[in-house]
Amino acid sequence: MLKLIKNVHLYTPEYKGMQQLLIAGEKIVAIAQDIQVSGTALTTIDGQGMNCMPGLIDQHVHIIGGGGQTGFFSLAPEVPLSRLIEAGTTTVVGLLGTDGFVKSLPQLHAKTKALCQDGITAYMLTGFYGLPTPTITSSIAEDMIYLERCIGCKIAMSDDRSSHPTKQELLRIIQQVRLGGFTSAKGGIMHVHLGALPTGISMLLEIAREFPSLISYISPTHMGRTHDLFLQGVEFAKMGGMIDISTGGTKYSEPHSTVMEGLQAGVDIRQMTFSSDGNAGVRRKNPETGEDTYRLAPLDKNLEQVVALVREDGLSPTDAFSLITSNPARNMHLYGKGTIAEGFDADLTLFDKQWNLVGVWARGKEMMHEGKVIKKGNFEQ
Repeated sequence: MLKLIKNVHLYTPEYKGMQQLLIAGEKIVAIAQDIQVSGTALTTIDGQGMNCMPGLIDQHVHIIGGGGQTGFFSLAPEVPLSRLIEAGTTTVVGLLGTDGFVKSLPQLHAKTKALCQDGITAYMLTGFYGLPTPTITSSIAEDMIYLERCIGCKIAMSDDRSSHPTKQELLRIIQQVRLGGFTSAKGGIMHVHLGALPTGISMLLEIAREFPSLISYISPTHMGRTHDLFLQGVEFAKMGGMIDISTGGTKYSEPHSTVMEGLQAGVDIRQMTFSSDGNAGVRRKNPETGEDTYRLAPLDKNLEQVVALVREDGLSPTDAFSLITSNPARNMHLYGKGTIAEGFDADLTLFDKQWNLVGVWARGKEMMHEGKVIKKGNFEQ
């Protein structure tokens, strides 16, 4: 069945004016101001003048839940499909956090496959905070080569919970993701969790200076945790690297303000991304009883901060939304994602004139209609 979406202001994320989109199965097959189809069944959807953006990409989510900080009762649960759809997320990259033991890579792999069966697109990173790097097969490279959904490796540094990797150990991980990436045609990425220790990304800057060709394989995240860390990130971005700013968790300033600071410092918007760090457990202490309580880290902060860039900071929708569409697709080498184009996956988000999310399409299927999630995962019904 062909589907024709008419009467939308199209952002690819570049603005293309009023357009029509023709979808066949999971793909966009035509984009034009007037598409005529005959001789086959066709469903026509009136976009009612809404703004149409690519489906949103969240490149850092604890899809099987973050590990517990105060015992087993504090283990966060798996993310349900509806929470991702509510955030406009049609592509997600799942990973482990501090815990690589109770929360395991086989669980993570199974969840990525489940989310794909649910109708969105999910990828995973092997590894976790520590060393030695856990894998499902015998190496990082083989995980990427033989596991369809595995696109890279996670490691942590400058954090008192990390294994404090050396420069040589980081270079060996980069060698593995690079080898696994070109063998599997996935690109490959080393995604680096950054804590608040003053060392920051000093070793990553050293590697980038000594081996400029390796910078595209390095993806530092949580770069808005402290101001000093972000200033190092500015230097890294000006060298051609990508820096990821978490919209949830610890931050020295509101993420949209951090992006504006980066732009004022001369960073190209194409060198920055947002990710939520969502679905981890956020600990709170009851002031009356002293007991620990937990809530799930939100998944909608990416969209909230992008809209703030448009409404409060005056950034163009094209530039603002690139932080959660085309930029993470390029950073994570997600082919067919992050852009609305012929031959790409039919991942779309629809917004009203005030940039409120009202519609989501993933791989050619409608997931949200008039602001309500209409496609839920198993066990959510």
